[in-house]
Amino acid sequence: MLLQGEIALVTGGSRGIGKACCLALAQEGAEVLVNYVANETAANQVCEEIRARGGKATPLKFDVGNPQQTQEAIQNILKEKKAISILVNNAGITSDGLMMRYAVEDWNSVLDTNLRGAFIASQAVIRSMMKERKGSIIHMSSIVGITGNPGQAAYCAAKAGLIGLTKSMAKELASRNIRVNAVAPGYIETDMTHVLTPEQKEGILKAIPLGRVGRPEEIAQAVVFLASGRSQYITGQVIPVDGGMGM
Repeated sequence: MLLQGEIALVTGGSRGIGKACCLALAQEGAEVLVNYVANETAANQVCEEIRARGGKATPLKFDVGNPQQTQEAIQNILKEKKAISILVNNAGITSDGLMMRYAVEDWNSVLDTNLRGAFIASQAVIRSMMKERKGSIIHMSSIVGITGNPGQAAYCAAKAGLIGLTKSMAKELASRNIRVNAVAPGYIETDMTHVLTPEQKEGILKAIPLGRVGRPEEIAQAVVFLASGRSQYITGQVIPVDGGMGM
C-alpha cells in the first residue's frame, strides 16, 4: 500500500470530498484523523467504514475557523503520535452574494475557515514534519480560485489565497523534504453543490468539456497521489481536477 505507516489528518473529513479523501487515504494504509466540527455522527460513520475495511481512523473535533481550538487539538494528537505526516486542508464553507450587498461578517467567516484555517492547521503540524524531515500538505483550492466566479468574491479570494499559500509554503519547506501542493476541483457532486438550481447546473455542464460533473472519489485519488511517494518530485503545484472546466 502506498501510505502504510503514515498518519493523515483531513479537515472537514466527515462528508463530501473530505470523506472521500479519508476513505481513499485509509485504503492505501494511512491511519486517518477525521476532523469534524458539529456532525459527530457523520465523523463516526466514516471511521466505522474505514475500520470495517481493516483500516485505522479516529474522529477529531475542532473548528478550523478557531485558531486556538485547532492548535490545541493538533498538539494533543501530537502528544500521542510521533508526527502527522499528511495534512489535507479540506474544510471549507461558502456564503455567496453580489459584492455590493455582501456583508463583511460573511467575508470574514469564509476567509477565516477556508484560508486562515488552512494556515493555522499547517502551522500546527509542520514542526513535527520538520523533525521527521518528511511530510505532504495538500490544500483544497478550487478552479474558481483561478478563474473567478460572479457572486463568489469571498470564496474565490480564499481559494486563490490557498494557491499563494501553497507556493510560499512549498518554497519554505522544501529543504526539509516537506512537499506542499494544491488540488483545484471543478464542479463536484457534494452537499455544497446540491443547492444549485437545475438551470445553474445545466449552465455549468455546458462549460465542462468532458460533459459531466466530477465525483468526490476523483478528487480523493489526486490527493492520494500527492500524499504518496509517487509524487515525490512534485511541490508547489496546483492540480486542476475539473473535467477541463478551467481551460
